[in-house]
Formats: sequence, C-alpha cells, structure tokens
Amino acid sequence: MRPTTRRLSLLSLALLLAACSNYRPLPADASAEVAAPAAPPAPPAPLAMPAPVAGKPMLAKQAEQAARSILPMSPPGTPQHVAEDRERYQKIERHGILSVADQPVSTFSIDVDTGSYSNLRRLLNQGRLPPRDAVRVEELVNYFPYDYPRPQGNAPFAVTTELAPTPWNPDTLLLRIGIQAADPAKDSLPPANLVLLIDVSGSMTAPEKLPLLKNALKLFVQQLRAQDRLSIVTYASGEAIALPPTSGRDKATILAAINSLQAGGATAGAAGIQMAYQMAEQAFQPKGINRILLATDGDFNVGISNFDALKNLVEEKRKSGVALSALGFGSGNYNEQLMEQIADVGNGAYSYIDSLQEGQKVLVDEFTSTLATVASDVKIQLEFNPATVKEYRQIGFENRALKREDFNNDKVDAGEIGAGHRVTALYEITLAGKPGSLEPLRYRINKPQLTGQDQELGFLRLRYKSAQGEASKEQSFPVLRTAIQPSMSEDFRFAAAVAAFGQRLSDGGKYLRDYDFAQIRNLAAGARGEDRFGYRGEFVRMLSLAESLAGQANTPGSKPQE
Repeated sequence: MRPTTRRLSLLSLALLLAACSNYRPLPADASAEVAAPAAPPAPPAPLAMPAPVAGKPMLAKQAEQAARSILPMSPPGTPQHVAEDRERYQKIERHGILSVADQPVSTFSIDVDTGSYSNLRRLLNQGRLPPRDAVRVEELVNYFPYDYPRPQGNAPFAVTTELAPTPWNPDTLLLRIGIQAADPAKDSLPPANLVLLIDVSGSMTAPEKLPLLKNALKLFVQQLRAQDRLSIVTYASGEAIALPPTSGRDKATILAAINSLQAGGATAGAAGIQMAYQMAEQAFQPKGINRILLATDGDFNVGISNFDALKNLVEEKRKSGVALSALGFGSGNYNEQLMEQIADVGNGAYSYIDSLQEGQKVLVDEFTSTLATVASDVKIQLEFNPATVKEYRQIGFENRALKREDFNNDKVDAGEIGAGHRVTALYEITLAGKPGSLEPLRYRINKPQLTGQDQELGFLRLRYKSAQGEASKEQSFPVLRTAIQPSMSEDFRFAAAVAAFGQRLSDGGKYLRDYDFAQIRNLAAGARGEDRFGYRGEFVRMLSLAESLAGQANTPGSKPQE
C-alpha cells in the first residue's frame, strides 16, 4: 500500500471511532419522521489499531493519540466540574502542636479578611465541599461580629482575652484574643478619594460576576458623601476611564457610568491597576482616605499575568499612600489566591461577594471598615511561660505567620485594621502537668525555673502604627492563670464552633478527636444570641448542609475532597 493510502486509512479509522463513540439514539419525540429504535444498540466492540508502519513512527503515534482522545459522552445528569477545577487557591500548611520548651514565642500579622467564609458558603450552596486550601479558619471566625469592649479615649483599638476549657478536648484550654477597633461615625471620617477598578473582560459576563457587581455598587453609591470623590477605571483588552473623579453628591452621574458597564474582551489586569493608581494619585487627599477597590474574578491573562509580578506591582504602588482592597466575584475560573494576597500587599482587605446580601454587608453595613484604616502594620506576639504551659497550637493565621525578629522591625509589612473591625485569634494550650501530645526530649537539660511569675500563662504584645504611618507603638500585658473560666461566654462558644467547623473542613478535624458536625452544630446553635443580621443562624444551616455533603463524599465511589 502506498504511504498516502495508508495515511488515509489511519485517519479514516480515527473518524470511524469518533462516529461510533459519539452515537446516541434520538428520543422518541425528537422528530415525527424518525422512528425510535426498539432497544439501544450495543456498544461497538473495541477496534484494534493497526501496527505502526515501518519508517512512519509519527504517523502511527498520531493515529493512536487521536483514538485515545475519543472519550465516551457523560450520561445525562452527570455533574460537570471542569470549570471549577480552574479555581486557584494558595497552598496552606496547617499549624501543628508546638512544645513551649522548644518554641515559646508565636508571632503573626493580624487579618481582617472574610473572603474565605463567603467563598466557602458559595461552594457549599453549589453542592460541593470546599478544597482544603480554600478554608482559612481565621477568616471564618472573623466573619462574625462579637461583643468586644470598645477602646477608650484616643486608643485605636481595645484588646481582651478569655480562657476556658476546649469543647473538643477536656485536657486543654482555648485562649481567645479579641481586638476591637474604634468605629467613628461615617460623617466624621475624612474625605475619601476612591477608585473603582472594575474588570469588564469577557470572563465577567456571568450573572454572578459583573451584573451582581453593578447591583452591589448601586448600594455603595448611596453611602457616598458630598466630600467624597469617586472614579471608575475599567479594564478588559485595554484599560479606560469610565468616570473621572466625581463628587459623591452627583449620584446620578455615577450610577449612569455603572449602568453603562458591559463585559467583553481579554483581561489586561496589570494595565488597569497602573491606571487606577494614576487616577488615585491625581485626586489624592493628603489627610483623607485614598483607596482602590479592585472588583474582578482575578483571571488576568493579558500583560503582566505572573502572580509574583502582580504582587510586586501593588507592593511598590502602595508607597504612594494609596491602599488597595479586593472584591472577588464568580466561580469556575476564580483566582482566590491572587485576590487574597494582592489585597494583603496593597494594605487592604479581601472580601468575596457571592450575593447581593454580601454586597450589602461589605459595602453598606461595613462602609467605614471597608474604607477607613485606624491602625496599620498590626502584629501580635505571644510568649508562653514554660513553667505553666506545656504545649500550644495556633488555630488559623497560617499565611500570616511572622518570624520572631519581625515583630520589632518596622520595615516588615503586616495587616491593617479598619474602623470598627474586630479580630479574633485562637490558641489551644495544654497546661504543665496535663497529658500532652508530644514526647519529651531525652536530652533536654534546660528545665523551666519558677521566677515569681508562675501565675502567668503567657505575655501578649501588640505592635502597630497609626493610620498616618508614624513609628510603631506597643501594648503589652500578661495572660494570667486566674483568667481561666469554668465555661465559655456565648460569643466564645460561637467562635469555637466556627473554628471547629473550619478545622473539620481544612484538615479533616485532625485535632478535634471525635467532635463531629452534630456536636459543632449544637455548640453553635446554643450560642446564636441576638443574631441581629442572621449570620449565625445561616451558619448553623450551613453546618447541616456541610454534614450532608461530607456524608455523601464518604460513600463508596465518591470523589475525595482535595
């Protein structure tokens, strides 16, 4: 056989395989002129590929690849998760149990982000357990308001601690550190220079992306004051100014610009970021609020799309005094890793908007928190006393960990806390004399000595800068054994339930022993309290949904959680 004839034969074989594999009988009512077969045809027998032709290895290989690429169609009703697999999350290495004798100091940057919680809610409502790396426990805990004492005088925030037995382990204590920022009235805030940086690329077409964003922004516009200035920069295949700096008094003009936004084109995000900073610098308020609100699915694919390059760009631009916060939207191609970290280096917060209610929460109910910063580069350092505490484990804040020496270094960036924000940090600790999880070291010779401070479990330090960026200040006070309570307050019980839920989803409840979804739900349900906005009631319902999905995932033949 001539080479041309053999090539046609191999291609014909591939086409024949495709036709056989993709054949499906028409339903009986598909056409009045086509009769339905009496029974579905039997699947065709596998066809053997012809042996490779001597001297033509590439042609034989191509035919084999063509045949292998022909996959049977999924049965009707089979869930399709191809798009979801494009979502990107930062890899998280969870905190383990540490010996106080070996590592007595824990240092981290605060985090006021809440995007992990609303993104997790979106995934559960889609009928999916979240990928483990999508769960940042501190963002789940900090999504909810708690009744912490307000700061006194001119202090930017107040700090409280609470200690009580751990719900899932009677041999340990749970330590809660609560920070409550000052919350000035909206009218007392300085003038705001705001730039909305909006992704209008083709990937934003879906209803839960640009259409949802536009509706949320219409709520936001109603909060603007006459002294505020708002600009809109859009980006797709290129960047454009959709609205020059406009007074918050001129709401009709702003709303008209928002209504005119349409999606289409590629995603040149870096160019849009650069133009947004130019607009912010053009209308800069020396003693006011200067902030960019980036709204996107994070799917940058034109221009600078490298993750580290984008972070470096925002990190350099923040030196201008303009902060950047990120509002995430959508699913399928959502780049959560970029959104969370670009807000981190931009001295802003990351929120995920999965519904108009969440848009109301972030852009209306928390208007002052979203815009105004009361303290920057806030760091926490907790030193445990080896005479009284044997082991500890921090719950969450994995990607906010700092080196011990970073605490006193004002050049090391840390988190910002907005007006009215609350931050909750949790540690599970084992007291000296209690059963521990770690084997003692055989050759340890340095034993803790009592120094007259044996009533101290630890020493807490906070370092921060004022919103104007002056030299850092420090607050410190001991955590005393006498602070241990026999039971938890209502807020503490609820925070513990949320933390247990996050651990159950993020590492399978490695440290929760037998504390299951039902026990977590009972703990949360008994601590709902006043629940003014209904957030806690929604969480209890989410727990039931997650329990059902987890049970489904554990059935034979199901796909394991990644």
